Amino acid sequence: MRGTLPSPVASDEGGGGVQRIPVRFGAELRRRRIEAGLSLGELATLICFSKGHLSKIERSVKAPSHDLAQLCDSALNAGGQLSSLISAPERSTVVMPVAEADVGTPWTLRMQAGGRSDFVAFDQASLGAGALPSTLVSWSLAPPLLESGETNSALPYFRTIFDEFRRMGQLFGPSVVAQLCIAATSALRGMAHQAQPGHREVVLRLASRFAEYTGWMAQEAGSDAASLWWTEQAVQLAADGGDDELAAYALVRRAELALYTGDSVATIQLARRAGQQARSARIRGLAAQREAQGHALVGDRDACRRALDRGAELTSGAAPPGGVDPVLGSIHLPDLTAFVAGWCMHDLGSPAEAVTLLGDGLDAIPPESRRARARYGARLALALANVGEIEQACAIAELVAGHVALIDSATIRADLLRLSRALNRWPKNPTVRRTLPHIALGLHANRTGPETPA
Repeated sequence: MRGTLPSPVASDEGGGGVQRIPVRFGAELRRRRIEAGLSLGELATLICFSKGHLSKIERSVKAPSHDLAQLCDSALNAGGQLSSLISAPERSTVVMPVAEADVGTPWTLRMQAGGRSDFVAFDQASLGAGALPSTLVSWSLAPPLLESGETNSALPYFRTIFDEFRRMGQLFGPSVVAQLCIAATSALRGMAHQAQPGHREVVLRLASRFAEYTGWMAQEAGSDAASLWWTEQAVQLAADGGDDELAAYALVRRAELALYTGDSVATIQLARRAGQQARSARIRGLAAQREAQGHALVGDRDACRRALDRGAELTSGAAPPGGVDPVLGSIHLPDLTAFVAGWCMHDLGSPAEAVTLLGDGLDAIPPESRRARARYGARLALALANVGEIEQACAIAELVAGHVALIDSATIRADLLRLSRALNRWPKNPTVRRTLPHIALGLHANRTGPETPA
């Protein structure tokens, strides 16, 4: 991931199980601290960790977290060298429990590219007895023969449905929204087969947007493989509809998946490819922002700032959202540029800068945009915790945890897990003790994600 050789490790048998501790990190931290003329207590104050905790890190008694390494990198102007001595951050470590089997009647819906679909309901009793399943009902739907005018009149309704599904994605979990998007994608594929040549391309491009959003819901459900599969389907549908720009955006999405696994090299490479391939200023701007996040992961402040500046310039000059095709990328964050910059500053070990950039942006996000509020709030609370603003961090953390329990987001849970670890540095604080159970509920209110299609 980070392109460095594995660090020597020591084993700590305490705390139930072996903990692998990078020995080089503690020694290098101590060397850089002394070289900077800082006492252990002074460095601890700068990064809002206890002196005792830092002492254990330097003596290789405790393993450093990735957040601590980033904070030390920034405080000691180490340029990411300390972070490179530990493994990539574990950004998706929440265990997803297996859902219990549905005891109702099993349904099967087979959707074909030509628009035909077959629905079959099976008898649960015969399945349970180990016999061949008996069919309760079987229903086949043939695609309609649409005239040109009928296709045109149907498209505005599907466009409205897409906007509604996006709003639903802000309120509910992917297990609900993804199924609706899949059905709409299939219906539009069927319409495209029956549409006149002049209208077929428009239908396919709209189908591609449903497929792309299904990929996003798959990522939120915790299935990167399904996310990639649906994104590739979207690229193919868009290309068949005469739109090759979605292929560039797919690279931005792949870079985001790499970002959440801590793979900085892949994040940067994919984002750069997207920027080179894209024609629109918006997609090139989103690619530059993703590249900046990759640079932040390894502590390259200069490269990160250059990419952020490029992204800000491109997105500010991009055409406003609208037109026939739905806009790609986030539409629910009022200031995406500030959000990404704040994310980067925190990952660069500068949480105070992150707090300044994120500021009061949470209040600008409508209450009904739960997913956007939770994503923004998690990052803001994490930055606040790392500058010692515990009361504010806890207040926002409780809001985030409540939203995550409803919207079921694997990506936001990764930040919530980091936030929980940050707040655990103040175990005796009464506000922290009240907040941690709320965070625990948000972390464990999981559902299974979609399987990778065969």
